[in-house]
Amino acid sequence: MIYIWQQSDWPNWRYDMERLATPLASTRHVQGRLLGRMEPLGFKLRDEAWLQTLTQDVVKTSEIEGERLDTEQVRSSIARRLGLDIGGALASVDRHVEGIVEIMLDATQRYAEPLTAERLFAWHGALFPTGRSGLSQIRVAAWRDDANGPMQVISGPIGREKVHYTAPPANQLASEMTAFLDWFEHSHQLEPVLKAGLAHLWFITLHPFDDGNGRIARAIGDMALARSEQCPQRFYSLSAKIQQERADYYNILERSQKSGLDVTEWLLWFLACLQRAIAQADATLSAILAKAKFWERFASAPMNERQIKVLNRLLDGFEGKLTTSKWAKLAKCSQDTAYRDILTLIELGSLVKADGGGRSTSYELAPSK
Repeated sequence: MIYIWQQSDWPNWRYDMERLATPLASTRHVQGRLLGRMEPLGFKLRDEAWLQTLTQDVVKTSEIEGERLDTEQVRSSIARRLGLDIGGALASVDRHVEGIVEIMLDATQRYAEPLTAERLFAWHGALFPTGRSGLSQIRVAAWRDDANGPMQVISGPIGREKVHYTAPPANQLASEMTAFLDWFEHSHQLEPVLKAGLAHLWFITLHPFDDGNGRIARAIGDMALARSEQCPQRFYSLSAKIQQERADYYNILERSQKSGLDVTEWLLWFLACLQRAIAQADATLSAILAKAKFWERFASAPMNERQIKVLNRLLDGFEGKLTTSKWAKLAKCSQDTAYRDILTLIELGSLVKADGGGRSTSYELAPSK
């Protein structure tokens, strides 16, 4: 098996601009249209969309790697760092959540600053604050050394493993990363959105760290996309779309890493996935506008902090059915208090009892009028 980095002309990437021109123009169009839709919304709604997108980005880029983060912790961490008011007390946040939030904000807020080895090491250190990945000790804030063998992407049970990919040996990484970082900062002739896709593929192909390569590759891609838009605020999550299409993502990566240096197929997939991510942002925007309309409707209604907190959770897309016990857990109160809170909101017309009853009684937002 010859991998892409073993090709004699590595890393002289090639792609067919005739095939890419139309999807690239379409991607640029939907990018601009989304930014145009956000422009007249005002600071409060823009900030809400920004917060939701960043929260989704952090949660989903971790989920791709099999790590599930607490959404409220992520949201609170981002809000605290950006100085955004999300109503009520902010959730306490563990250092693993803080680390990935710090990386994503650094990549998108400081997108114009150079990407350097030191900056990547800082990201890696933030991602693994204990120096461990799970129970395993790893090299942190340094390129891998392959002390335990070559870096490989493997699946399957022990004894029947399948090797999907083997990365370049560690003794090549210093020169390989120097070449990558020089290209990332100085290849100004390359269209910025294509650069985002190519940077993602190139970094993940080098796999320079013991762990965290996927999350850092996606952060680099987001940084390049922020440069393409000249905007630190994100209103769509490519990571969320990749997580939804994870099987296709891994398949196209594997095919690209086992082929020649013509990466047209990868870039076509990347552009199509990016367009789908931007289209999905329309649903986020619609939800934010519905939330604003809801609070306009109940602006003068007497509500306590618990009621406001749980209503916001419902408006932000609460998963599952809201029962009295779930309310009590979310609001950190007794079930009796939760029931009184719910009854008051039903009287106000903001909540209704969902279909069903008895022990399975649940509640949902009242339909808009």
